[in-house]
Amino acid sequence: MQYQQLADEIIDGVGGKNNIHSVMHCATRLRFKLKDSRKANTAALKQNPGVIMVVESGGQYQVVIGNNVGEVYRLLGTENGPTDGENASKENLFARFIDLVSGIFTPFIGVMIATGIIKGLLALMLVLGVMHQESGSYKVLFVASDGLFFFLPILLGFSAGKKFGGNPFISMAIAAALVHPQIMAVVESQKLGQSLNFFGIPLEILNYSYSVIPIIFAAWVASLIERVVHPRSPSAVRNFTTPLICLLLAVPLTFLIIGPAATWLSRWLAEGYVWIYSLSPTVAGAFMGAIWQICVIFGLHWGLVPVMLNNLATFGQDTLVPLLLPAVMGQAGATLGVMLKTRDIKLKAIAGSAFTASIFGITEPAVYGVTLPHRRPFIFGCIGGALGAAILGYFHTTIYSFGFASIFTFLQIVPPTGIDASVWAAFVGSAVALIFAAVTTYGFGLSAVPVEVPVEPPVEKASSRRQAVVSPISGETLPLEQVQDATFASGLLGKGVAIVPQQGRVLSPVNGIVSSMFRTGHAVGLTSDDGAEVLIHVGLDTVKLDGQFFFPRVSNDQPVRVGDLLLEFDLEAIKAAGYDLTTPVLVSNSDDYIDVLILSDGAVSAGAPLLTILN
Repeated sequence: MQYQQLADEIIDGVGGKNNIHSVMHCATRLRFKLKDSRKANTAALKQNPGVIMVVESGGQYQVVIGNNVGEVYRLLGTENGPTDGENASKENLFARFIDLVSGIFTPFIGVMIATGIIKGLLALMLVLGVMHQESGSYKVLFVASDGLFFFLPILLGFSAGKKFGGNPFISMAIAAALVHPQIMAVVESQKLGQSLNFFGIPLEILNYSYSVIPIIFAAWVASLIERVVHPRSPSAVRNFTTPLICLLLAVPLTFLIIGPAATWLSRWLAEGYVWIYSLSPTVAGAFMGAIWQICVIFGLHWGLVPVMLNNLATFGQDTLVPLLLPAVMGQAGATLGVMLKTRDIKLKAIAGSAFTASIFGITEPAVYGVTLPHRRPFIFGCIGGALGAAILGYFHTTIYSFGFASIFTFLQIVPPTGIDASVWAAFVGSAVALIFAAVTTYGFGLSAVPVEVPVEPPVEKASSRRQAVVSPISGETLPLEQVQDATFASGLLGKGVAIVPQQGRVLSPVNGIVSSMFRTGHAVGLTSDDGAEVLIHVGLDTVKLDGQFFFPRVSNDQPVRVGDLLLEFDLEAIKAAGYDLTTPVLVSNSDDYIDVLILSDGAVSAGAPLLTILN
């Protein structure tokens, strides 16, 4: 239900369904093509707790929501469609190119990455001697990893046909013709000097398996033919006459003109990249490692996907993807530095999950939620990426199967000849990026908390300054070390005590403000007038209830006094759902104080003394 609510709120935020021309999604963001971006309420979307960031770039209105983007996308209730001429004419050529590439490759990019990982695992098993190429196990797993790439033109035919506004099954039929077994046999016969012609016109048949660019151009031509033929065909027969004419025209055109020309373009593009890379692999690495995450922010990284795939199709290997691995690890390191340094419980939790996602190649939660808002961590991450990628460039680290940069890339850089210096360079460069970004962020990435210089002698201040924290709940107290959650029990989140509640009401234990009322209502953070940060976490793992049975009564930044009602919860329903209701009450910035003393042992009533904070 929470996904449906978020989907509805996003629809309202972009100006309603009538303002959406098309929408698609990638790993973490929804990519809208809006009829009028001025109707979107960007400020409201940025305030939505389910939205990480809103970016308008490359002709797209991008709403970043994290790893649950697929669930939200399915509930939007709007269909993706072609780009209309009126909207397209208003965009510059580069914006249209980015939109085109992302629209064609996004639908199956996840499957491509998965098959690339399987290829990497197979390469590693061959090097280690666990498998050999003639074994049945290897062959089955190899076709599982290679089938999609061998028939890649067919998948591209579908997505490109749909993106160009044509019948995607027509372009799939064209693609199937390109990789038909008879055509593959002709390719082999040409090597023996045999020739072929089409009604007297000589044919040079090329191997279109693994290719990218030829079918995209062919799908575009087929969509143009379809727009001319379809409206002029009798309605009673157009369902088969339109595909008939498209295939009769587009397939020969593809073999005679489009295919050879696009193949030449593919080779020129691949050789051009190799020429640039060969000028100075080290400089190329530093440059790509520094700018990659900036490209990701604006969605411009899609413009490089055809280059990566084209390199693999042309040469069987690619040196671009490895250069991006340190860029990913740099942002992961910066996020790790923030997680270790910050005392903000909410930021620490966000950074922890974002770090995990970054290691697996999804950096948007880290960039939008952690590093970019604090600026310096993002910069340190980019610098670390540049340093690490320069090392990979110097050693010519290469990838042999497709995949976006992630921890799995280490499997895909193992060459058929065995592990060499380029593989070790990937480990060293990635480690340099991660460690540099983590250390610099920890040391300099976050603004220092100002320290108040005491006027009174330290001993006198320590003995005279105390802060009281009363119990927010009635129940039985429990030492933190006995809590069945290692994070709370270790004191990592701060000193305090746990309470097993006897009623479903949480009252304010201090005078101050609500610094963070969690969206799910299961926890609330307060900052007292004296600066103590108090966290009340109702139950263990209750975040999984996603707000069910919790009823917040205050909002963020709201002033509160001791005894004010903060939230209510259905105690019996939560128990029935199988959750432990043990409630830690912590002073999350306890490192700023001499000690936090527990005043109650056993039964405690709401409002009774619970903790004393010694300054």
